[in-house]
Amino acid sequence: MVKLTKIYTRGGDKGETSLGDGSRVKKYSLRVAAYGTVDEANSAIGIVRLHTSTLPDAADRDAMLERIQNDLFDLGADLCTPPEDGENPAKVLRIVQSQVDRLEREIDVMNATLQPLNSFVLPGGHPAASYLHLARTIIRRGEREITELVGLEGVNPLALTYANRLSDHFFVMSRHINATTTGDVLWKPGSSR
Repeated sequence: MVKLTKIYTRGGDKGETSLGDGSRVKKYSLRVAAYGTVDEANSAIGIVRLHTSTLPDAADRDAMLERIQNDLFDLGADLCTPPEDGENPAKVLRIVQSQVDRLEREIDVMNATLQPLNSFVLPGGHPAASYLHLARTIIRRGEREITELVGLEGVNPLALTYANRLSDHFFVMSRHINATTTGDVLWKPGSSR
């Protein structure tokens, strides 16, 4: 259980921070950037949730988004703690396959009700859908950072899988919201020439 009694520690005043294993790194390290981007995506989901309470299926959608917000903290904790050979799974929080599987099931359920796309979707429509597109692009950046980190340091492979699937989830949920409200905003190639 996390217990925060003091918010500032002065430990980062010289541009360093502690990772989950206690090691110190520069705040601009790729690992810190990756879990910082995950935190940014989580903040965007907080905004999405402000705009979904009056929509159809509001309770189900909010439950999905709440689970995702918790998962994003799990993902941040995972990225914050470099993996070690023989680590005790009970002592280190890692993204697991069941979290990825849940995202895939939710994507499939939402996508089953949608019309096939004949064009790319522009970010827009209902405010919740628009903010989901913002969250999608933020987590895509996080995915690129995690991919780069994989090439340099150890990373739980399911962390990358989860980030990839999450951006798909946000895309499908944005379409699902727009399907019951404003409709998707579709790209019209060359329309402004």
